[in-house]
Amino acid sequence: MAKAQQQASGNEKAAKTVKKRTVKVESTGQLHVNATFNNIIITFTNLHGQTVAWSSAGKVGFRGAKKNTPFAAQVASQDASKQAFDLGMRKVKVYVKGPGSGRDSAIRTAGASGIEITEINDITPLPHNGCRAPKRRKV
Repeated sequence: MAKAQQQASGNEKAAKTVKKRTVKVESTGQLHVNATFNNIIITFTNLHGQTVAWSSAGKVGFRGAKKNTPFAAQVASQDASKQAFDLGMRKVKVYVKGPGSGRDSAIRTAGASGIEITEINDITPLPHNGCRAPKRRKV
């Protein structure tokens, strides 16, 4: 009997409702495009950097080598920009990071979905001859 009461009290702790954090959505914000060699991640944030809407090629349904295509970036950008537009975002500054192939198609699609793009910044990290490069491959 005591075990049943302990299990019941344990279930009550698991049944607590978690309050969802609300993010204030303004008409202006930021669009972060992270284009790696394997995937592309598109994030809409407000001016404080809090995420409003996001999407990636993997979230939309692409797998493997298809995640790194411009078409996958286009579909992911459509998904994220539709969410952001519905929440009230109208103008964005774009920050692009990484060497992936879907950078420009993601930006073009976000602009075509009704969100005005005010400026585009490339924030790809470039080494100033920092770490030593790995040795060359012998094939």
